[in-house]
Amino acid sequence: MYPSILIVEDSSTMRALIASTLEDLGDYEITEAASGFEALKILPARQFDLIITDINMPDINGLELVNFVKKHPTYKETPLIIVTTEKSAEDRKKGMALGADTYITKPFDAEDLQSAVKALLNKESHSS
Repeated sequence: MYPSILIVEDSSTMRALIASTLEDLGDYEITEAASGFEALKILPARQFDLIITDINMPDINGLELVNFVKKHPTYKETPLIIVTTEKSAEDRKKGMALGADTYITKPFDAEDLQSAVKALLNKESHSS
Protein backbone atom coordinates (compact mmCIF):
# COMPACT_ATOMS: atom_id res chain seq x y z
CA MET A 1 0.00 0.00 0.00
CA TYR A 2 1.49 3.30 -1.09
CA PRO A 3 1.29 6.42 1.06
CA SER A 4 -1.65 8.60 0.02
CA ILE A 5 -1.26 12.33 -0.45
CA LEU A 6 -3.98 14.93 -0.99
CA ILE A 7 -2.83 18.00 -2.95
CA VAL A 8 -5.17 20.98 -2.51
CA GLU A 9 -4.32 23.76 -4.97
CA ASP A 10 -6.53 25.86 -7.24
CA SER A 11 -3.87 26.17 -9.98
CA SER A 12 -3.87 23.05 -12.18
CA THR A 13 -0.31 23.89 -13.26
CA MET A 14 0.91 24.06 -9.65
CA ARG A 15 -0.96 20.84 -8.75
CA ALA A 16 0.79 19.10 -11.66
CA LEU A 17 4.17 20.51 -10.58
CA ILE A 18 3.71 19.32 -6.99
CA ALA A 19 2.50 15.89 -8.16
CA SER A 20 5.47 15.44 -10.51
CA THR A 21 7.87 16.56 -7.75
CA LEU A 22 6.42 13.84 -5.53
CA GLU A 23 6.49 11.21 -8.28
CA ASP A 24 10.26 11.69 -8.44
CA LEU A 25 10.39 10.32 -4.87
CA GLY A 26 8.70 7.02 -5.65
CA ASP A 27 5.25 5.52 -5.43
CA TYR A 28 2.54 7.63 -3.87
CA GLU A 29 -1.17 7.56 -4.35
CA ILE A 30 -1.95 11.17 -5.21
CA THR A 31 -5.41 12.71 -5.07
CA GLU A 32 -5.94 16.28 -6.25
CA ALA A 33 -8.50 18.86 -5.14
CA ALA A 34 -8.91 22.19 -6.94
CA SER A 35 -10.23 23.99 -3.86
CA GLY A 36 -10.61 23.75 -0.11
CA PHE A 37 -14.29 22.96 -0.60
CA GLU A 38 -13.45 20.07 -2.94
CA ALA A 39 -10.92 18.80 -0.36
CA LEU A 40 -13.63 18.78 2.33
CA LYS A 41 -15.80 16.64 0.03
CA ILE A 42 -12.91 14.20 -0.62
CA LEU A 43 -11.65 13.86 2.98
CA PRO A 44 -14.49 11.69 4.37
CA ALA A 45 -14.00 9.14 1.58
CA ARG A 46 -10.58 8.01 2.75
CA GLN A 47 -7.69 8.53 5.14
CA PHE A 48 -4.67 10.41 3.76
CA ASP A 49 -1.10 10.04 5.01
CA LEU A 50 -0.28 13.67 4.11
CA ILE A 51 -2.09 16.81 2.96
CA ILE A 52 -0.38 19.55 0.94
CA THR A 53 -2.37 22.77 0.59
CA ASP A 54 -2.10 26.25 -0.87
CA ILE A 55 -3.43 29.21 1.15
CA ASN A 56 -4.98 31.44 -1.52
CA MET A 57 -7.92 29.57 -3.00
CA PRO A 58 -11.52 30.41 -3.82
CA ASP A 59 -14.27 29.35 -1.40
CA ILE A 60 -12.40 27.77 1.55
CA ASN A 61 -8.79 28.98 1.79
CA GLY A 62 -5.85 26.88 2.93
CA LEU A 63 -5.75 28.32 6.45
CA GLU A 64 -9.42 27.47 6.95
CA LEU A 65 -8.70 23.97 5.63
CA VAL A 66 -5.73 23.54 8.01
CA ASN A 67 -7.91 24.73 10.90
CA PHE A 68 -10.66 22.25 9.99
CA VAL A 69 -8.27 19.30 9.53
CA LYS A 70 -6.37 19.91 12.77
CA LYS A 71 -9.56 20.27 14.84
CA HIS A 72 -11.31 17.22 13.36
CA PRO A 73 -10.82 14.01 15.39
CA THR A 74 -10.44 11.86 12.26
CA TYR A 75 -7.81 14.01 10.54
CA LYS A 76 -6.00 15.89 13.31
CA GLU A 77 -2.95 13.58 13.25
CA THR A 78 -2.54 13.91 9.47
CA PRO A 79 0.70 15.75 8.63
CA LEU A 80 0.10 18.94 6.67
CA ILE A 81 2.33 21.05 4.44
CA ILE A 82 1.40 24.55 3.30
CA VAL A 83 2.89 25.51 -0.10
CA THR A 84 2.05 29.14 -0.82
CA THR A 85 3.10 32.48 -2.32
CA GLU A 86 2.41 34.08 1.08
CA LYS A 87 5.94 34.88 2.26
CA SER A 88 5.37 37.12 5.29
CA ALA A 89 6.43 36.04 8.75
CA GLU A 90 2.85 36.72 9.88
CA ASP A 91 1.40 34.27 7.35
CA ARG A 92 3.97 31.63 8.27
CA LYS A 93 3.24 32.11 11.96
CA LYS A 94 -0.52 31.84 11.37
CA GLY A 95 -0.15 28.65 9.29
CA MET A 96 2.11 26.97 11.83
CA ALA A 97 -0.09 28.09 14.75
CA LEU A 98 -3.10 26.43 13.10
CA GLY A 99 -1.17 23.17 12.99
CA ALA A 100 0.73 22.96 9.70
CA ASP A 101 3.86 20.83 10.05
CA THR A 102 5.82 22.61 7.32
CA TYR A 103 5.46 25.95 5.50
CA ILE A 104 7.09 26.24 2.07
CA THR A 105 6.91 29.34 -0.12
CA LYS A 106 6.51 29.38 -3.91
CA PRO A 107 8.37 29.18 -6.10
CA PHE A 108 9.59 26.20 -4.12
CA ASP A 109 12.73 24.16 -4.48
CA ALA A 110 11.79 20.57 -5.42
CA GLU A 111 14.30 19.17 -2.92
CA ASP A 112 12.77 21.22 -0.07
CA LEU A 113 9.32 19.80 -0.77
CA GLN A 114 10.67 16.26 -1.23
CA SER A 115 12.62 16.45 2.05
CA ALA A 116 9.56 17.71 3.94
CA VAL A 117 7.35 14.96 2.47
CA LYS A 118 9.89 12.24 3.25
CA ALA A 119 10.41 13.50 6.81
CA LEU A 120 6.68 13.70 7.56
CA LEU A 121 5.79 10.36 5.98
CA ASN A 122 8.72 8.68 7.69
CA LYS A 123 7.64 10.15 11.03
CA GLU A 124 4.07 9.01 10.33
CA SER A 125 5.09 5.42 9.54
CA HIS A 126 7.08 5.18 12.77
CA SER A 127 4.25 6.48 14.92
CA SER A 128 1.60 4.15 13.45
